[in-house]
Amino acid sequence: MSLAELTLHEAAASLRQREFTAVELTESVYRRIVETDDRVRAYLTVAHDSALEQARRADERLKKEGADAPALLGIPIALKDNFLTKGLRTTCASRILGDFLPPYEATAAAKLRAAGAVITGKTNLDEFAMGSSCENSAFFPTRNPWNLERIPGGSSGGSAAAVSSDQCIAALGTDTGGSIRQPAACCGVVGLKPTYGRVSRYGIIAFASSMDQVGPITKDVRDSALLLEAIAGHDPADSTSAQQPVPDYQAALSGDSRGLRIGVPKEYFLPGMQAEIEQALRAALRQFEADGAIVEDISLPHTEYAVAVYYIVATAEASSNLARYDGMRFGCRAGARDLTETYRITRELGFGAEVKRRIMLGTYVLSAGYYDAYYLKAQRVRTLIKRDFDEAFKRCDVIATPTAPTTAFKLGEKTQDPLQMYLSDIFTISINLAGLPALSLPCGFDGAGMPIGMQLIGRPFDEATILRAAHSYEQATEWHKRKAKLESKK
Repeated sequence: MSLAELTLHEAAASLRQREFTAVELTESVYRRIVETDDRVRAYLTVAHDSALEQARRADERLKKEGADAPALLGIPIALKDNFLTKGLRTTCASRILGDFLPPYEATAAAKLRAAGAVITGKTNLDEFAMGSSCENSAFFPTRNPWNLERIPGGSSGGSAAAVSSDQCIAALGTDTGGSIRQPAACCGVVGLKPTYGRVSRYGIIAFASSMDQVGPITKDVRDSALLLEAIAGHDPADSTSAQQPVPDYQAALSGDSRGLRIGVPKEYFLPGMQAEIEQALRAALRQFEADGAIVEDISLPHTEYAVAVYYIVATAEASSNLARYDGMRFGCRAGARDLTETYRITRELGFGAEVKRRIMLGTYVLSAGYYDAYYLKAQRVRTLIKRDFDEAFKRCDVIATPTAPTTAFKLGEKTQDPLQMYLSDIFTISINLAGLPALSLPCGFDGAGMPIGMQLIGRPFDEATILRAAHSYEQATEWHKRKAKLESKK
């Protein structure tokens, strides 16, 4: 077994017992990148030299600190390329940022470095995190390690593919409407979107500021708990960061779901949904019942409006956030005769088709005469969606749904039909609108051998309960132990 195949908690334990060094672990991960990333294309930037230097420093700390060392010390972790990393190229998979070198570090990245993690590089994404397939990157699409002809999900597709193919031990992504959970489901790994405000957004390139949230993508549930502990907490640099204490998430991993009340919303079982996904979820619910949980049907009646609400609110916020990319302060700049033409040509050449589409949609819904009819109404319905969850959580502790309506589809299958692409997030976007925590974990495979994800949704700031439920299910099943058969080059 290669060291790169280890989970985070396995690697951390072995490093403390001096079974191998952080340098050896990091070198194993880079061998895997060299062997497989010409096909997967998970990384936009590989930070080989700086990572080995970080690993050497980690080994020095391990000698001094021993069992008292932070859990992430010496662990190779990848970052989605919308995290600002001081001195390390950050593009957000867009030509408009080109070879941008940030002058400061995102808080989540800084916390990883402070804990001694080894940053392996920056992973691919849909441009400005706008997409569900990782095909909207300005540079190249990422492929699914389980089947290279299929998408890895998006927008954090590079992070999910890197974890799934052992090109890192764990990774961070961002989730605005499902961008951690949906690729985690597609790639057969665990993806956790924390409560809005649980993790600082400072230094994250903004898409939709009222919904963006940082979270871990990992090989199992315990790794998600470890990584969340490291990055969570109040940050005065982020005005939306919550002043909530960070629990001991590992303590919640009892392996026991007895007495947990699990709600199953009828609105999440739609005509046209892939039949194998419903079958896998129903089987998972039976497993919960066998373990002593109480499963009951619930209703989230405003679910049908979530897609429309999301694509009004998110595009409106994107229109505002992306106005800063004008070729003046950072990123690429087109040569032109005057200021107005510089703005126009820079944006025309720098933004991809999907980003332009969303900017135009957002500008339209915010424009005079349409603001009340679209944006204001969408915000009111957003409140109703949140109230649905508030009512549901009076009856249950966790809500279980499919993560996505289909498994990973073929590259190019939906690129000409934006509406069908947007529906890939139909089961995840309500959670962002309500600001809730949710986790996706493997719960089966379809007939083509592609992973199926189950989504567990929790109350605000109650990540501990969904981690407990997920860990209990994971311990009772073997799905998370199956690996993509991505052979190394001979």
